[in-house]
Amino acid sequence: MSKTKPSPISHYELLYIISNEYTEKELNPIIEKVKNLIKDNEGNITYGEEWGKKRLAYPIKNSNFGYYNLLEFDLEGKKLSKIDRLLTMMKEVLRHQIVIKKKKTALEINKEKIISEKIAAKKIAEEKTNEEKENKEKTKNTDKINLDDLDKKLDKILNTDDLL
Repeated sequence: MSKTKPSPISHYELLYIISNEYTEKELNPIIEKVKNLIKDNEGNITYGEEWGKKRLAYPIKNSNFGYYNLLEFDLEGKKLSKIDRLLTMMKEVLRHQIVIKKKKTALEINKEKIISEKIAAKKIAEEKTNEEKENKEKTKNTDKINLDDLDKKLDKILNTDDLL
């Protein structure tokens, strides 16, 4: 397995979980603390998202829930280990993971858009065929009822004495 050296400035993604022992009002200072940690090490935050409170797969430090947060940032590869170490020492952060995130090119974004449009069109087509099948089944049932009614009427007519 080959190891790739990070370029002088790489794009990273940080996912971290804040302990459940903090209230939602106390979250913003903790999130700002993490952001400032990156900025103080000459990192440039490009994207941030709060996923909210979620149940953990297993208890971590006696917590069953945690607040998930995602950050994307640009940073020199040399400074990443320092940020990793400082995040590990923060008592507010239960777990964190930093990965190199590949930046998408315009071509890749267009390909994903085309694929998602095809998937959406396929779902719509499947829904239409399902509706058509249901409509056909309904018409078959009504046809059977009509044939049954006709058979009953024929039987009544044939059983009457008025034919002769």
